[in-house]
Amino acid sequence: MNAPQLDHQFADAFPELVHAAHAEEQPDPQLIVLNEPLARELGLDPDWLRSPEGLRFLLGLGGNRTVAMGYAGHQFGQFSPRLGDGRALLLGEIDGRDLHAKGTGPTVFSRGGDGRGALGPMLREYLVSEAMHALGVPTTRGLAVISTGRRIMRTGAVPGAVLVRTAASHLRIGTVQYARITDTGDLTERLCTYARQRHYPDRNTHEEFFTAVMDAQIATVAQWMRLGFIHGVMNTDNTTLSGETIDYGPCAFLDHYDPATFFSSIDTHGRYAFRNQPVILGWNLARLAEALIPLIEVETAQELMNSFPDRWERAQAAELARTLGTDDPAVGERWTSMLEEHSPDLTDTHRLLNDDPAALPGGDWTGLNPMEHPFHIPRNHLVDAALRAAEAGDLAPFHTLLAVVTDPFTDHGAEFRGPAPEEFNELFRTFCGT
Repeated sequence: MNAPQLDHQFADAFPELVHAAHAEEQPDPQLIVLNEPLARELGLDPDWLRSPEGLRFLLGLGGNRTVAMGYAGHQFGQFSPRLGDGRALLLGEIDGRDLHAKGTGPTVFSRGGDGRGALGPMLREYLVSEAMHALGVPTTRGLAVISTGRRIMRTGAVPGAVLVRTAASHLRIGTVQYARITDTGDLTERLCTYARQRHYPDRNTHEEFFTAVMDAQIATVAQWMRLGFIHGVMNTDNTTLSGETIDYGPCAFLDHYDPATFFSSIDTHGRYAFRNQPVILGWNLARLAEALIPLIEVETAQELMNSFPDRWERAQAAELARTLGTDDPAVGERWTSMLEEHSPDLTDTHRLLNDDPAALPGGDWTGLNPMEHPFHIPRNHLVDAALRAAEAGDLAPFHTLLAVVTDPFTDHGAEFRGPAPEEFNELFRTFCGT
Protein backbone atom coordinates (compact mmCIF):
# COMPACT_ATOMS: atom_id res chain seq x y z
CA MET A 1 0.00 0.00 0.00
CA ASN A 2 0.97 3.63 -0.33
CA ALA A 3 1.56 5.79 2.72
CA PRO A 4 -1.83 6.68 4.23
CA GLN A 5 -3.14 10.19 3.91
CA LEU A 6 -3.34 11.86 7.29
CA ASP A 7 -5.56 14.80 8.10
CA HIS A 8 -4.10 17.89 9.76
CA GLN A 9 -7.26 19.60 10.93
CA PHE A 10 -5.90 20.70 14.30
CA ALA A 11 -2.64 22.07 12.92
CA ASP A 12 -4.51 23.89 10.15
CA ALA A 13 -7.06 25.36 12.55
CA PHE A 14 -4.60 26.39 15.27
CA PRO A 15 -1.24 27.49 13.91
CA GLU A 16 -0.83 29.45 17.17
CA LEU A 17 -0.75 26.18 19.14
CA VAL A 18 1.73 24.17 17.08
CA HIS A 19 5.28 24.46 15.80
CA ALA A 20 6.62 22.70 12.74
CA ALA A 21 8.99 19.98 13.91
CA HIS A 22 10.86 17.10 12.33
CA ALA A 23 11.79 13.69 13.62
CA GLU A 24 15.39 12.56 13.89
CA GLU A 25 16.71 9.98 11.50
CA GLN A 26 17.24 6.80 13.49
CA PRO A 27 20.40 4.73 13.03
CA ASP A 28 18.81 1.27 13.17
CA PRO A 29 15.02 1.27 13.66
CA GLN A 30 13.49 -2.10 14.55
CA LEU A 31 9.82 -2.80 15.20
CA ILE A 32 9.50 -4.20 18.72
CA VAL A 33 5.73 -4.52 19.00
CA LEU A 34 2.85 -3.68 16.65
CA ASN A 35 -0.80 -3.56 17.62
CA GLU A 36 -2.20 -5.28 14.55
CA PRO A 37 -5.91 -5.13 15.58
CA LEU A 38 -5.66 -1.39 16.26
CA ALA A 39 -3.80 -0.86 12.99
CA ARG A 40 -6.61 -2.54 11.09
CA GLU A 41 -9.21 -0.47 12.95
CA LEU A 42 -7.41 2.63 11.67
CA GLY A 43 -7.33 1.29 8.10
CA LEU A 44 -3.58 0.61 8.21
CA ASP A 45 -2.03 -2.52 6.74
CA PRO A 46 0.12 -4.24 9.40
CA ASP A 47 2.35 -5.81 6.75
CA TRP A 48 3.03 -2.39 5.23
CA LEU A 49 3.73 -0.90 8.67
CA ARG A 50 6.41 -3.56 9.13
CA SER A 51 8.14 -2.52 5.91
CA PRO A 52 10.97 0.05 5.85
CA GLU A 53 8.56 2.60 4.37
CA GLY A 54 5.98 1.82 7.06
CA LEU A 55 8.55 2.24 9.83
CA ARG A 56 9.53 5.63 8.46
CA PHE A 57 5.87 6.62 8.44
CA LEU A 58 5.47 5.59 12.10
CA LEU A 59 8.66 7.45 13.04
CA GLY A 60 7.37 10.69 11.50
CA LEU A 61 9.86 10.51 8.64
CA GLY A 62 9.42 10.25 4.89
CA GLY A 63 8.24 13.76 4.16
CA ASN A 64 5.05 13.73 6.20
CA ARG A 65 3.96 16.98 7.83
CA THR A 66 4.58 16.83 11.59
CA VAL A 67 4.12 19.36 14.38
CA ALA A 68 4.84 19.72 18.09
CA MET A 69 1.81 20.78 20.09
CA GLY A 70 2.05 23.59 22.61
CA TYR A 71 0.50 23.51 26.05
CA ALA A 72 1.04 24.86 29.54
CA GLY A 73 0.41 23.10 32.83
CA HIS A 74 0.42 23.05 36.59
CA GLN A 75 3.13 20.54 37.49
CA PHE A 76 2.88 19.45 41.13
CA GLY A 77 0.87 22.61 41.73
CA GLN A 78 3.34 25.03 40.12
CA PHE A 79 2.35 26.72 36.87
CA SER A 80 4.65 26.33 33.86
CA PRO A 81 3.43 28.58 31.05
CA ARG A 82 5.30 26.85 28.22
CA LEU A 83 5.57 23.07 28.14
CA GLY A 84 4.48 21.34 24.94
CA ASP A 85 5.69 18.31 23.01
CA GLY A 86 9.36 18.35 23.96
CA ARG A 87 10.02 14.89 22.56
CA ALA A 88 6.93 14.07 20.53
CA LEU A 89 5.22 14.86 17.26
CA LEU A 90 1.62 14.94 16.14
CA LEU A 91 1.75 13.03 12.87
CA GLY A 92 -1.83 13.94 12.04
CA GLU A 93 -5.32 12.54 12.39
CA ILE A 94 -6.57 9.25 11.00
CA ASP A 95 -10.09 7.86 11.27
CA GLY A 96 -10.93 10.65 13.70
CA ARG A 97 -8.05 9.89 16.08
CA ASP A 98 -4.69 11.55 16.64
CA LEU A 99 -1.59 9.65 15.57
CA HIS A 100 1.31 10.69 17.76
CA ALA A 101 4.95 9.59 18.02
CA LYS A 102 6.84 9.97 21.30
CA GLY A 103 10.63 9.95 21.58
CA THR A 104 11.39 11.29 18.10
CA GLY A 105 13.96 13.93 19.08
CA PRO A 106 14.09 17.51 20.30
CA THR A 107 11.59 20.23 19.41
CA VAL A 108 11.27 23.89 20.28
CA PHE A 109 9.60 22.75 23.52
CA SER A 110 12.43 20.46 24.67
CA ARG A 111 13.84 22.84 27.30
CA GLY A 112 17.35 21.38 27.00
CA GLY A 113 16.41 17.71 26.87
CA ASP A 114 17.47 15.28 24.16
CA GLY A 115 13.87 14.66 23.07
CA ARG A 116 14.44 10.93 22.87
CA GLY A 117 12.60 8.04 24.48
CA ALA A 118 14.00 5.10 26.41
CA LEU A 119 12.88 1.57 25.59
CA GLY A 120 11.65 0.71 29.09
CA PRO A 121 9.25 3.66 29.53
CA MET A 122 7.95 3.34 25.97
CA LEU A 123 7.17 -0.34 26.51
CA ARG A 124 5.57 0.48 29.88
CA GLU A 125 3.19 2.98 28.33
CA TYR A 126 2.30 0.60 25.53
CA LEU A 127 1.64 -2.30 27.91
CA VAL A 128 -0.27 -0.40 30.59
CA SER A 129 -2.38 1.62 28.15
CA GLU A 130 -3.40 -1.56 26.32
CA ALA A 131 -4.16 -3.22 29.65
CA MET A 132 -6.34 -0.26 30.65
CA HIS A 133 -8.16 -0.50 27.32
CA ALA A 134 -8.81 -4.21 27.94
CA LEU A 135 -10.13 -3.32 31.41
CA GLY A 136 -12.59 -0.86 29.86
CA VAL A 137 -10.94 2.38 30.97
CA PRO A 138 -10.89 5.33 28.53
CA THR A 139 -7.28 5.66 27.43
CA THR A 140 -4.84 6.50 24.71
CA ARG A 141 -3.77 3.36 22.83
CA GLY A 142 -0.40 1.92 21.91
CA LEU A 143 0.04 1.30 18.18
CA ALA A 144 3.75 0.46 18.04
CA VAL A 145 7.09 0.60 19.80
CA ILE A 146 10.19 0.94 17.64
CA SER A 147 13.74 0.67 18.93
CA THR A 148 15.98 3.31 17.39
CA GLY A 149 19.40 1.70 17.57
CA ARG A 150 20.65 4.49 19.86
CA ARG A 151 22.02 4.27 23.38
CA ILE A 152 20.72 7.25 25.31
CA MET A 153 21.78 8.55 28.70
CA ARG A 154 19.39 8.42 31.64
CA THR A 155 20.71 7.08 34.95
CA GLY A 156 23.01 5.14 32.63
CA ALA A 157 23.12 4.24 28.96
CA VAL A 158 19.84 2.59 27.92
CA PRO A 159 18.31 1.58 24.57
CA GLY A 160 16.35 4.29 22.77
CA ALA A 161 12.84 3.80 21.41
CA VAL A 162 9.81 5.58 19.97
CA LEU A 163 6.21 4.94 21.05
CA VAL A 164 3.45 5.53 18.51
CA ARG A 165 0.06 6.02 20.11
CA THR A 166 -3.45 7.07 19.21
CA ALA A 167 -5.83 9.29 21.14
CA ALA A 168 -9.28 10.79 20.75
CA SER A 169 -7.14 13.92 20.80
CA HIS A 170 -4.12 15.25 22.65
CA LEU A 171 -6.01 18.29 23.91
CA ARG A 172 -5.45 18.80 27.61
CA ILE A 173 -6.45 21.24 30.31
CA GLY A 174 -2.95 22.59 29.76
CA THR A 175 -3.81 23.27 26.10
CA VAL A 176 -6.62 25.60 27.20
CA GLN A 177 -4.30 27.22 29.74
CA TYR A 178 -1.70 27.82 27.00
CA ALA A 179 -4.33 29.30 24.70
CA ARG A 180 -5.57 31.60 27.46
CA ILE A 181 -2.16 33.08 28.31
CA THR A 182 -1.23 33.58 24.64
CA ASP A 183 -4.68 34.75 23.53
CA THR A 184 -4.85 38.15 21.87
CA GLY A 185 -8.24 37.59 20.28
CA ASP A 186 -10.60 34.65 20.10
CA LEU A 187 -8.10 31.78 20.37
CA THR A 188 -9.49 30.27 23.59
CA GLU A 189 -13.05 30.43 22.33
CA ARG A 190 -12.11 28.82 19.00
CA LEU A 191 -10.17 26.08 20.80
CA CYS A 192 -13.01 25.25 23.18
CA THR A 193 -15.53 25.26 20.33
CA TYR A 194 -13.27 22.89 18.37
CA ALA A 195 -12.84 20.57 21.38
CA ARG A 196 -16.55 20.63 22.11
CA GLN A 197 -17.50 19.78 18.55
CA ARG A 198 -14.84 17.08 18.33
CA HIS A 199 -15.53 15.32 21.64
CA TYR A 200 -19.03 16.36 22.73
CA PRO A 201 -20.97 17.27 19.58
CA ASP A 202 -24.29 17.12 21.42
CA ARG A 203 -23.24 19.99 23.71
CA ASN A 204 -23.95 23.53 22.58
CA THR A 205 -22.37 25.98 25.03
CA HIS A 206 -19.08 26.50 26.84
CA GLU A 207 -20.81 25.70 30.13
CA GLU A 208 -22.02 22.39 28.71
CA PHE A 209 -18.54 21.71 27.37
CA PHE A 210 -17.00 22.21 30.80
CA THR A 211 -19.60 19.95 32.38
CA ALA A 212 -18.93 17.26 29.78
CA VAL A 213 -15.19 17.35 30.47
CA MET A 214 -15.88 17.18 34.20
CA ASP A 215 -18.18 14.17 33.88
CA ALA A 216 -15.85 12.34 31.49
CA GLN A 217 -12.84 12.79 33.75
CA ILE A 218 -14.82 11.86 36.87
CA ALA A 219 -15.99 8.64 35.23
CA THR A 220 -12.42 7.74 34.25
CA VAL A 221 -10.86 8.47 37.64
CA ALA A 222 -13.65 6.56 39.39
CA GLN A 223 -12.59 3.52 37.36
CA TRP A 224 -8.95 4.15 38.35
CA MET A 225 -10.01 4.03 41.99
CA ARG A 226 -11.91 0.76 41.55
CA LEU A 227 -8.93 -0.88 39.84
CA GLY A 228 -6.27 0.51 42.17
CA PHE A 229 -4.54 2.48 39.41
CA ILE A 230 -2.16 5.25 40.48
CA HIS A 231 -1.43 7.68 37.65
CA GLY A 232 1.51 9.23 39.44
CA VAL A 233 1.68 12.59 37.67
CA MET A 234 -1.78 14.17 37.50
CA ASN A 235 -0.60 17.55 36.24
CA THR A 236 -3.05 19.67 34.27
CA ASP A 237 -1.04 18.93 31.13
CA ASN A 238 -1.79 15.24 31.74
CA THR A 239 -5.55 15.72 32.12
CA THR A 240 -7.31 15.37 28.77
CA LEU A 241 -10.41 17.15 27.58
CA SER A 242 -11.70 13.86 26.16
CA GLY A 243 -11.54 12.01 29.47
CA GLU A 244 -8.93 9.55 28.22
CA THR A 245 -6.09 8.48 30.49
CA ILE A 246 -2.82 9.81 29.05
CA ASP A 247 0.91 9.68 29.83
CA TYR A 248 1.84 6.54 31.77
CA GLY A 249 5.27 7.62 32.98
CA PRO A 250 5.41 6.87 36.74
CA CYS A 251 2.13 4.92 36.90
CA ALA A 252 1.63 1.86 39.11
CA PHE A 253 -1.10 -0.23 40.75
CA LEU A 254 -2.06 -0.95 44.32
CA ASP A 255 -1.43 -4.42 45.64
CA HIS A 256 -2.53 -4.39 49.29
CA TYR A 257 -5.18 -1.77 49.90
CA ASP A 258 -3.53 1.31 51.35
CA PRO A 259 -4.99 4.61 50.16
CA ALA A 260 -1.78 6.48 51.02
CA THR A 261 0.21 4.50 48.44
CA PHE A 262 2.35 6.24 45.85
CA PHE A 263 5.45 5.06 44.01
CA SER A 264 6.58 7.98 41.85
CA SER A 265 10.16 9.05 42.52
CA ILE A 266 9.32 12.67 41.64
CA ASP A 267 6.23 12.86 43.89
CA THR A 268 8.24 13.52 47.01
CA HIS A 269 5.28 14.47 49.23
CA GLY A 270 2.62 12.12 47.87
CA ARG A 271 0.57 14.83 46.17
CA TYR A 272 -0.64 12.26 43.66
CA ALA A 273 -1.06 9.34 46.09
CA PHE A 274 -3.91 6.95 45.36
CA ARG A 275 -6.37 8.53 47.80
CA ASN A 276 -5.65 12.06 46.54
CA GLN A 277 -6.60 11.45 42.92
CA PRO A 278 -10.25 12.60 43.22
CA VAL A 279 -9.20 15.78 45.04
CA ILE A 280 -6.50 16.51 42.48
CA LEU A 281 -8.98 15.99 39.65
CA GLY A 282 -11.22 18.62 41.23
CA TRP A 283 -8.22 20.96 41.59
CA ASN A 284 -7.30 20.46 37.93
CA LEU A 285 -10.87 21.10 36.79
CA ALA A 286 -10.85 24.34 38.78
CA ARG A 287 -7.83 25.41 36.74
CA LEU A 288 -9.80 24.65 33.57
CA ALA A 289 -12.69 26.74 34.86
CA GLU A 290 -10.30 29.64 35.47
CA ALA A 291 -8.96 29.37 31.93
CA LEU A 292 -12.51 29.46 30.52
CA ILE A 293 -13.33 32.80 32.13
CA PRO A 294 -14.76 35.04 30.59
CA LEU A 295 -16.23 32.47 28.16
CA ILE A 296 -18.07 31.34 31.28
CA GLU A 297 -19.17 33.89 33.86
CA VAL A 298 -17.31 33.71 37.16
CA GLU A 299 -20.48 32.93 39.12
CA THR A 300 -21.43 30.18 36.68
CA ALA A 301 -17.94 28.66 36.83
CA GLN A 302 -18.13 28.62 40.63
CA GLU A 303 -21.55 26.96 40.53
CA LEU A 304 -20.23 24.29 38.15
CA MET A 305 -17.23 23.63 40.38
CA ASN A 306 -19.52 23.48 43.43
CA SER A 307 -21.26 20.55 41.75
CA PHE A 308 -18.03 18.53 41.61
CA PRO A 309 -18.29 16.84 45.05
CA ASP A 310 -21.80 15.53 44.36
CA ARG A 311 -20.86 14.40 40.87
CA TRP A 312 -17.83 12.58 42.27
CA GLU A 313 -19.84 10.90 45.03
CA ARG A 314 -22.39 9.66 42.48
CA ALA A 315 -19.67 8.26 40.21
CA GLN A 316 -17.86 6.60 43.11
CA ALA A 317 -21.13 5.10 44.36
CA ALA A 318 -21.88 3.79 40.88
CA GLU A 319 -18.48 2.08 40.67
CA LEU A 320 -18.96 0.57 44.13
CA ALA A 321 -22.39 -0.69 43.11
CA ARG A 322 -20.87 -2.30 40.01
CA THR A 323 -18.12 -3.81 42.14
CA LEU A 324 -20.52 -5.40 44.61
CA GLY A 325 -23.62 -5.89 42.50
CA THR A 326 -25.77 -3.86 44.88
CA ASP A 327 -26.37 -0.19 45.60
CA ASP A 328 -27.26 -0.91 49.23
CA PRO A 329 -25.24 1.73 51.12
CA ALA A 330 -24.90 -0.49 54.17
CA VAL A 331 -23.16 -3.17 52.10
CA GLY A 332 -20.93 -0.54 50.50
CA GLU A 333 -19.92 0.89 53.88
CA ARG A 334 -19.18 -2.59 55.21
CA TRP A 335 -17.04 -3.34 52.13
CA THR A 336 -15.04 -0.13 52.50
CA SER A 337 -14.51 -0.81 56.20
CA MET A 338 -13.30 -4.32 55.39
CA LEU A 339 -10.71 -2.96 52.93
CA GLU A 340 -9.46 -0.40 55.42
CA GLU A 341 -9.28 -2.93 58.29
CA HIS A 342 -7.73 -5.91 56.49
CA SER A 343 -5.74 -4.20 53.67
CA PRO A 344 -6.18 -7.18 51.35
CA ASP A 345 -4.86 -7.42 47.83
CA LEU A 346 -7.40 -5.30 45.96
CA THR A 347 -7.49 -7.21 42.67
CA ASP A 348 -7.64 -10.69 44.21
CA THR A 349 -10.28 -9.53 46.70
CA HIS A 350 -12.49 -8.20 43.92
CA ARG A 351 -12.07 -11.47 42.02
CA LEU A 352 -13.20 -13.47 45.07
CA LEU A 353 -16.55 -11.71 44.79
CA ASN A 354 -16.98 -13.68 41.56
CA ASP A 355 -15.33 -16.95 42.52
CA ASP A 356 -15.55 -17.54 46.27
CA PRO A 357 -17.28 -14.75 48.24
CA ALA A 358 -17.42 -16.92 51.36
CA ALA A 359 -13.60 -16.73 51.50
CA LEU A 360 -13.64 -12.96 51.86
CA PRO A 361 -12.90 -11.40 55.26
CA GLY A 362 -15.31 -9.17 57.08
CA GLY A 363 -18.62 -11.01 56.98
CA ASP A 364 -21.10 -12.59 54.61
CA TRP A 365 -20.60 -11.46 51.02
CA THR A 366 -22.71 -14.16 49.35
CA GLY A 367 -25.89 -13.35 47.47
CA LEU A 368 -24.40 -10.37 45.64
CA ASN A 369 -24.34 -10.01 41.86
CA PRO A 370 -21.01 -8.24 41.22
CA MET A 371 -19.60 -7.21 37.87
CA GLU A 372 -17.05 -9.54 36.35
CA HIS A 373 -13.73 -8.62 37.92
CA PRO A 374 -10.36 -9.21 36.22
CA PHE A 375 -7.94 -11.91 37.23
CA HIS A 376 -5.03 -9.79 36.10
CA ILE A 377 -3.74 -6.24 36.15
CA PRO A 378 -0.21 -5.11 35.21
CA ARG A 379 1.37 -6.11 38.52
CA ASN A 380 4.23 -3.77 39.38
CA HIS A 381 6.78 -6.51 39.95
CA LEU A 382 5.88 -8.31 36.73
CA VAL A 383 6.06 -5.12 34.66
CA ASP A 384 9.38 -4.21 36.26
CA ALA A 385 10.86 -7.63 35.52
CA ALA A 386 9.60 -7.62 31.93
CA LEU A 387 11.04 -4.16 31.25
CA ARG A 388 14.40 -5.03 32.78
CA ALA A 389 14.57 -8.12 30.58
CA ALA A 390 13.62 -6.08 27.50
CA GLU A 391 16.35 -3.53 28.18
CA ALA A 392 18.79 -6.44 28.40
CA GLY A 393 17.65 -7.74 25.02
CA ASP A 394 15.08 -10.38 26.01
CA LEU A 395 11.57 -9.39 24.88
CA ALA A 396 9.89 -12.72 25.64
CA PRO A 397 8.72 -11.77 29.17
CA PHE A 398 7.24 -8.52 27.83
CA HIS A 399 5.24 -10.26 25.11
CA THR A 400 4.05 -12.92 27.55
CA LEU A 401 2.88 -10.31 30.05
CA LEU A 402 1.27 -8.24 27.30
CA ALA A 403 -0.80 -11.26 26.24
CA VAL A 404 -1.95 -11.72 29.85
CA VAL A 405 -2.93 -8.14 30.66
CA THR A 406 -4.76 -7.62 27.38
CA ASP A 407 -6.91 -10.65 28.20
CA PRO A 408 -7.47 -9.89 31.89
CA PHE A 409 -10.75 -11.75 32.41
CA THR A 410 -9.17 -15.12 31.56
CA ASP A 411 -7.12 -16.83 34.25
CA HIS A 412 -3.60 -17.18 32.85
CA GLY A 413 -2.15 -18.82 35.94
CA ALA A 414 -1.04 -18.13 39.47
CA GLU A 415 2.31 -16.69 38.39
CA PHE A 416 0.47 -13.65 37.01
CA ARG A 417 -1.84 -13.21 40.01
CA GLY A 418 -1.23 -11.97 43.50
CA PRO A 419 0.77 -9.11 44.97
CA ALA A 420 4.48 -8.51 44.80
CA PRO A 421 6.73 -9.78 47.56
CA GLU A 422 6.70 -7.30 50.43
CA GLU A 423 10.37 -6.45 50.00
CA PHE A 424 9.68 -5.45 46.38
CA ASN A 425 7.13 -2.77 47.28
CA GLU A 426 9.41 -1.36 49.98
CA LEU A 427 12.01 -0.51 47.32
CA PHE A 428 9.89 -0.06 44.19
CA ARG A 429 9.86 3.39 42.62
CA THR A 430 8.54 4.55 39.27
CA PHE A 431 10.16 7.16 37.08
CA CYS A 432 8.85 9.57 34.50
CA GLY A 433 11.14 8.19 31.82
CA THR A 434 12.14 11.53 30.31
